[in-house]
Amino acid sequence: MTAAAHKPRPHVATVLDEVPTPPCARLLGWHVLDVNAAQGWIRIGFEAKPEFTNPAGFIQGGFLSAMLDDTMGPAVFVHSEGALYTATIDFNVSFLAPAKVGPIVGEGRVIKLGKTVGFVEAYLCDAEGEMIAHATSTVRLVPAEKALG
Repeated sequence: MTAAAHKPRPHVATVLDEVPTPPCARLLGWHVLDVNAAQGWIRIGFEAKPEFTNPAGFIQGGFLSAMLDDTMGPAVFVHSEGALYTATIDFNVSFLAPAKVGPIVGEGRVIKLGKTVGFVEAYLCDAEGEMIAHATSTVRLVPAEKALG
């Protein structure tokens, strides 16, 4: 994935447009870049801000983890056409390279959805296309109308 994959594009309409963007997602600069709901994947753009850096000047792992989480949940939401919300049961992250201030692209994918549990994965790449983190998660599937009110 290259920096071109992060360039602004026309708005990609999804079922996510029907729910307010959470404050945590706005803080991360979250925006949909591309989606294939039928195949269960989504590409999300983030903005790694200077305020997210650790003493070494790299993006702190908690912010990267939040970006990964904010990629996997929306993958399930769009794949289920807005019917399912996720509550994380298990979350495993591998940090592969230091992340710098600037654009980050997350790609999330539904691996498998059952009746009450789902399996998802995501990865993050920097503006040069280098993979900086990968995560897998087990999620509880909650009807969206119950979770979101």
